Amino acid sequence: MNRIDLKFKRLKAEGRSALITYICAGDPTLHITYELVLELERSGADIIELGVPFSDPIADGPTIQRAAQRSLKHHTSLSDILELVRKIRQKSQVPILLMTYFNPVYQFGLEKLARAAAGSGVDGFIIPDLLPESGREISRILRKHKVDPVFLVSPLTSSKRLGMINRNSSGFVYYVSVTGVTGARAGLPRDIAQRAPELKKMIKKPIAVGFGVSAARQVAALSAWFAGVIVGSAIVSIIEKNIGKKDLVAKVGRFVKSLKS
Repeated sequence: MNRIDLKFKRLKAEGRSALITYICAGDPTLHITYELVLELERSGADIIELGVPFSDPIADGPTIQRAAQRSLKHHTSLSDILELVRKIRQKSQVPILLMTYFNPVYQFGLEKLARAAAGSGVDGFIIPDLLPESGREISRILRKHKVDPVFLVSPLTSSKRLGMINRNSSGFVYYVSVTGVTGARAGLPRDIAQRAPELKKMIKKPIAVGFGVSAARQVAALSAWFAGVIVGSAIVSIIEKNIGKKDLVAKVGRFVKSLKS
C-alpha cells in the first residue's frame, strides 16, 4: 500500500474526498515548482499531479499547452522532474503522480523509468494517450516497482473497457468529465452525478473526476459523488498570470485553500 492508497483509505474513513491538484513541472521554473508543491500541500491538496512537459500534448487545452511550452524553453526533462520529486521527498510525503505522454516514457525506457520513479518517490503515472488495451505491460512493470498506473475513462467508455481499466489501474481511476481537452469551464455536464453510480458498479477503486473543474462550487458538488476531484487548468492559469511576481506561490495557495474549503 503506497501513499496514494493510504491517502484514499484515510479520507474514506474521515468521510472526505481528495482534492487533487495539477501543475506543470518547470513552469515557470523547477525551483518555483518545488515551492508550489509544498504550498499546495500546506493549502489542502491531498494528492499532486506534476505534468511532464511535452511538445505535442494532445489531451491538453491551451492553458496547459502554454505551460508546457514555457517549461520546455528551460529544457525541463523527465530526469529533472524525477530529481525534483527526490528533493520534495526531503520535506513532504504528499502523494505525487507524474502526468505524461507515452513518448517520453518510451524514450526513457519502461523498466528504467519505473525503477527511477520508485527510487525518487513518485507514487504513480497518468498517461492520457496510453490505451488500456496496450497498457497491460506498463501496468505490470509499474506495479512491480510499487508505482500506480492510473488510467482514464470518459463518458463514452464502454462497459467492456471499464472492466479492463479496473483491472489495469492502481491507486485510482481518472474520470474525464467531458469529451475533449483539459481546460477550465464555467459549467460541467449535468449527468455527472447520474454517471457516478454506474461507474462505481464496474470500478472497484477510488474514482477521481477531472477536466473542466475550476471553481469551489464545482469541487463541493462533485465531492459528494467521487472519491477525488482534480483541478488543473485553473491553477495553471493563476501561475501564468503571475509569472515574475513575488506573490505567485501565495496566490496559488489562496486559491487552493478556497477549493479545499
